Amino acid sequence: MASSEEDGSGNGSVEEKENGKKRSLGALATAWLIFYNVAMTAGWLVLGIAMVRFYIQKGTHRGLFRSVQKTLKFFQTFALLEVVHCAVVRTSVLVTGVQVSSRIFMVWFIAHSIKQIQNEESVILFLVVWTVTEITRYSFYTFNLLNHLPYFIKWARYNFFIILYPAGVAGELLTIYAALPYVKKTGMFSLRLPNKYNVSFDYYYFLIIVMFSYIPLFPQLYFHMLRQRRKVLHGEVIVEKDD
Repeated sequence: MASSEEDGSGNGSVEEKENGKKRSLGALATAWLIFYNVAMTAGWLVLGIAMVRFYIQKGTHRGLFRSVQKTLKFFQTFALLEVVHCAVVRTSVLVTGVQVSSRIFMVWFIAHSIKQIQNEESVILFLVVWTVTEITRYSFYTFNLLNHLPYFIKWARYNFFIILYPAGVAGELLTIYAALPYVKKTGMFSLRLPNKYNVSFDYYYFLIIVMFSYIPLFPQLYFHMLRQRRKVLHGEVIVEKDD
């Protein structure tokens, strides 16, 4: 789900457990993760500033996506490295892969590919949510790696999602819904029978399935984050089954 946030240590842990003991990441791995998270924080900050400047100058959200799309595509696609990072930090490859790929799907196969919806308010909604979320998330990881985590960053990391997560999901769903008529009309990304591969794929119905997939996934991820919030901010001991 594109707006969800993986918890655990993500890109930001300098330690991981091995045989019940903690071991520090190597200096090179830590240095790379610091660089990566600083770069991603800066990238999303640049994107956020560009969005604000565009709106102040134009007084409208129309054309905003086109204005910032290069920066958005670069940094969101660059996040694929987080799947590789799972080899050195304590994070689920499956969860990270699903979250990163779903974001890339929204950027490249929805907003980029279907230009008729780029001026939809729902697109701006999920862009704003993603931007605030990622600035908070990557700055959290950066300070965590440096062992100097300000309480405000920690507080923001585990409180902003309460509003941002549902808002982002709403923006994504409304955007996909707005794309459906254009997808159905054009038959884009669809493969009809008969063809030499003897298979068919209907992108229109695929998008409907994607929308319905939010129903079971959203509550699970949202309540997981709420449990992590209680554990981190309030010190509650929460026992969860291993993935």
